Amino acid sequence: MPGEAFTRMFRDIIADIVEPPAGGPLDDRGWGPRGDRARGPEVQQSKAAVVIEDEADIRSLVSEVLEQAGFEVHAAASGLEGVELVRAHDPVIATIDVSMPGIDGFETARRVREISPAYIIMLTARTEEADTLQGLLSGADDYVVKPFRPRELRARVEAMLRRPRTAPEGIPVQPSAPAAAAPPPAASQEDGWAEHKGLRAHPEMRVATLDGVELELTRSEFDILFDLLEHGRRVVSKSDLALLLRGERDTGATDWVSEHDLRAIEVHIANLRRKLGESASEPRWIETIRGVGYRLTAP
Repeated sequence: MPGEAFTRMFRDIIADIVEPPAGGPLDDRGWGPRGDRARGPEVQQSKAAVVIEDEADIRSLVSEVLEQAGFEVHAAASGLEGVELVRAHDPVIATIDVSMPGIDGFETARRVREISPAYIIMLTARTEEADTLQGLLSGADDYVVKPFRPRELRARVEAMLRRPRTAPEGIPVQPSAPAAAAPPPAASQEDGWAEHKGLRAHPEMRVATLDGVELELTRSEFDILFDLLEHGRRVVSKSDLALLLRGERDTGATDWVSEHDLRAIEVHIANLRRKLGESASEPRWIETIRGVGYRLTAP
């Protein structure tokens, strides 16, 4: 989309995000004197972010949104420069534009994922399902279509920060506890594991196994899998899964889910099935309920 139009849309509403409410300063909870809140949840202690975007006006505006969210932002105009910024600053989050000269956003995301556990949000005007699939396969955690409102970007960032930060294989992250190995298949559900036909997942260890072999799942794939295992034969709608990934299920924050959110859930499910080695037509574990959502197959 044209940079001028994108800038105008941001400028029309950016003050709504960054300005405190009228009537006085905020208290330590972020609330104004009349009970109006100006900001969402605070970000994690580590506050570095990298914005990779070739259009200067969009790069500036996305940086402004993240700065107002409390991040120290480092911006790059190309994929190669952005990868080096990620390497230098170890950010919590990186936003990556898909259409850039040189290496595109998909290749940039792959290179970032090789060296960093940062949360990755792809920003793009492309809306085709194949593009969403390619973005998620490149290592992205979320895929936001332009034009979007800064509030949406801010909300998606905050939702990500409520989810565990997991490193790719071989990349160290600040350890909170020693990594736990998957227990033998005889471990019971009382030990915190959910299981269905040899498929098992543990929410605290963030480990999923199939017939005793550990699966390499993304954050979103793991969250979806464990949610389905918890619900068993009860159907979970695509909307519920989308809200789960945004950290907004049962919070009362919003119930709005876009078509793109629903398509992203379909892509996550397709990726999960591929890693499990099952097909949608003859599922062993995850059954599609057309027009509704998903549930586990019969025992």
